[in-house]
Amino acid sequence: MSTVSDQMPNTGGNTYVQRSYGLGGADEARALYDEWAASYDADLADESQGYVAPALAADTVVRVAGVHGAILDAGCGTGLVGAELAQRGATVIDGVDVSEGMLEQARATGAYRSLAPADLTRALSAADGTYDVVVCVGTLTHGHVGPSALAEFVRVTRPGGHVVATVLDDIWESHGFRAEVDRLVDAGLAELVSADVSPYRAGADVEARMLILTAR
Repeated sequence: MSTVSDQMPNTGGNTYVQRSYGLGGADEARALYDEWAASYDADLADESQGYVAPALAADTVVRVAGVHGAILDAGCGTGLVGAELAQRGATVIDGVDVSEGMLEQARATGAYRSLAPADLTRALSAADGTYDVVVCVGTLTHGHVGPSALAEFVRVTRPGGHVVATVLDDIWESHGFRAEVDRLVDAGLAELVSADVSPYRAGADVEARMLILTAR
């Protein structure tokens, strides 16, 4: 789990967002998101949040990889990304998340082939090269999952497939995400396509890197 930095991004006045940035491990994350699951979508759709990252990430997946392959939505939450991908024509989407409460909400979207609990601070159960795309939105942030998850995302992506992940901009360097990307590239495990700054919670003026990797 990443540590909390001294300067937090704007929480838009939402208590759950504020609490989420101070999580201390998977058990705390599971408890918080189980509690938040029922109101999560409405809270983040509020104009004070303007959570545009799921739609932008889905657009990015379509642009770099299309919608006809197998997609893993890592840290799928309530299924916001899966629903956006399904609207764009994706039909084979698996989701994993630490919170069963969030997974229950994701099931209701009808977007997923399968949904299962998973702690992204640990190894994924999928075999090497299982997916054409791994997408991860809203999880590589304060108090959540650290940069070591990127190696797992690359591992379960087939060679030539893509990882699309949002990394909160203010932790991109300070929490080691840029360094981990450099390590993966130097080791010949991935190619960096781009890591451009993109709107994340636009209503709160919070930005993230839209990281795109090609697995090798």
